Amino acid sequence: MVSSPVFFAACLALLAVWVLSYVFGWSDPLRWGLGDALGGVALLVVALLKNAERRAEHALQYKLDAIAEALLEVRRGTDEGAADDLERAIGRHEDV
Repeated sequence: MVSSPVFFAACLALLAVWVLSYVFGWSDPLRWGLGDALGGVALLVVALLKNAERRAEHALQYKLDAIAEALLEVRRGTDEGAADDLERAIGRHEDV
């Protein structure tokens, strides 16, 4: 939802209202409330970005581990199922 155009438009509208509150000299509590809302949205977006970054790092590490394990099995000449794990990690198993 955060990457949608609707969320972006809502953030721009909130920012525009906050700027207009200074232009038209609205009350301080209203401006503080708008500023707090902007701060909350910014914190939410940063937290969501960090979560997405962490999940992407874990997925990449899982794939790298599967590749390394499969290469080690090939080098050792053993078949302990790492090739199947590798196919699952990169999405090339029979279910796809």
